[in-house]
Amino acid sequence: MEHHPAAAWLAEAATAADRQGGPGMLRYVLLVMILGCVLTAWFLLRGYRRKDD
Repeated sequence: MEHHPAAAWLAEAATAADRQGGPGMLRYVLLVMILGCVLTAWFLLRGYRRKDD
């Protein structure tokens, strides 16, 4: 197992992030995550609704 200095590892991670898709991809990931949380909360909370008929 090789030893990589932290500075080299961070520089390599930064260049890899640029190749992965950049900040636009992060927006999509965050949007999907937020929508998933909202839908999950709606699905779970609708089961607690009481019908007083």
